Amino acid sequence: MKDRIMKGFIEEIREKGMKFSMDDLARRLGISKRTLYEHFSSKVEILETIISQTFAEGDEKTRQILADDSLSLLDKIKGVMLVLPTHYEFYDLRILEQMKRYYPEQWALVDSALSDDWQTLRALIEQGVKEGLIVNMNMTLVMKLIIDAVNSTLDQRFYMKNQITVSEALAAIVDVLLYGLIPVDKR
Repeated sequence: MKDRIMKGFIEEIREKGMKFSMDDLARRLGISKRTLYEHFSSKVEILETIISQTFAEGDEKTRQILADDSLSLLDKIKGVMLVLPTHYEFYDLRILEQMKRYYPEQWALVDSALSDDWQTLRALIEQGVKEGLIVNMNMTLVMKLIIDAVNSTLDQRFYMKNQITVSEALAAIVDVLLYGLIPVDKR
């Protein structure tokens, strides 16, 4: 039931923005408000649960990639860059702007994770540089380019307008970042 409530919460946000009520959510789900409150005490609790769950699931996916000895270092780098949160549709610029305005504490958690929590990827790339698999460049600049490019998927309106799924966009971004635009036979 909690997953269903979180999914309904995200649907409400996508349709109405952050200014919907628990009554609206209960109506969408076809349940009583009392049933809703049996699972979550407030909108804030639902929001925090979505945030913590998506980051925990992302961390678990990353751990699985790192532990997979069948993957090469480049495959691990690519895999870590391709990790999408379960409720990725929640991580949209419009929603994040509203969260910043109405739920600043929760927005700060998301903002921090979207901009600062990239140490695992940085370590993998640094290992790739040491092993000669990746060009040695200014690591701060490299990480900024990666973070900004990956976070461009937060502009989901652009991708929907151009009929590109977020996962397709992310895969293309990662390919360009890792392998460039020039085909290997043309280098």
